[in-house]
Amino acid sequence: MQYKITEEGGFKYIETKGGDTTLVLLHGLFGALSNFSGILNHFGSKYNVVVPILPIYDLPLRKLSVTGLVDNLAKFIRYKGYDKVHLLGNSLGGHIALLYAIAYPEKVASITLTGSSGLFESAMGSTFPKRGNYEFIKKKTEDTFYDPKVATKELVDEVFDIVNDRNKGIRVIVTAKSAVRQNLRDKLHLIKAPTLLIWGREDKVTPAFVAEEFHKLLENSRLYFIEKCGHAPMMEHPDQFNEILESFLKEVSAASENKQVNT
Repeated sequence: MQYKITEEGGFKYIETKGGDTTLVLLHGLFGALSNFSGILNHFGSKYNVVVPILPIYDLPLRKLSVTGLVDNLAKFIRYKGYDKVHLLGNSLGGHIALLYAIAYPEKVASITLTGSSGLFESAMGSTFPKRGNYEFIKKKTEDTFYDPKVATKELVDEVFDIVNDRNKGIRVIVTAKSAVRQNLRDKLHLIKAPTLLIWGREDKVTPAFVAEEFHKLLENSRLYFIEKCGHAPMMEHPDQFNEILESFLKEVSAASENKQVNT
């Protein structure tokens, strides 16, 4: 199912309006809406699934940072009037979800992280690739997945276009460097929300040990590895990913309802 992008209040987003429970999906640095198509198709008619398009290419450069993107998310959630939201973030999106949960714990029902930055990441190496080097970008995009065939030509072209746009390229570098500076090791103990970690066993960007470290530092977390899977499990193994996520969301909702009944 195709969902249209809504533009209002200075925000761009998709909203399925499929139920009362709001699930906010946060994409990564090179993330596209297609990354979340499996989640949108599975949950869109049962949940209010919302995908805000992070303004990496729109924010004033002086405001562009991970914290600037968290501030933008907070303004968006406030603008939409959502009460408690379930946050799901891939890569940079996970980093933003964690920082939002630290700043606004009362607004977060649960967190799901998949290939999240915030502790360690190795995406493009120490330098940005030379513009025009299509084969390099193709290889880097393929390395995101266990099965290189998941990196379709459309996906590679999308990343290549970003790298070849000087303004976008600079913004990607600024955001990536900001993420590296914002290490969350000493802050994760502040997060009490139920947290689900779904990780690709063969993730090369945020390897398996990163998931284990998140699991150790987030006190209310559970960890699932998906075998033969890279940095974007929701794209590579959508059925397995959705099954784990759905079970978690139902459990969190049931626990919340029981708590309300008993208070």
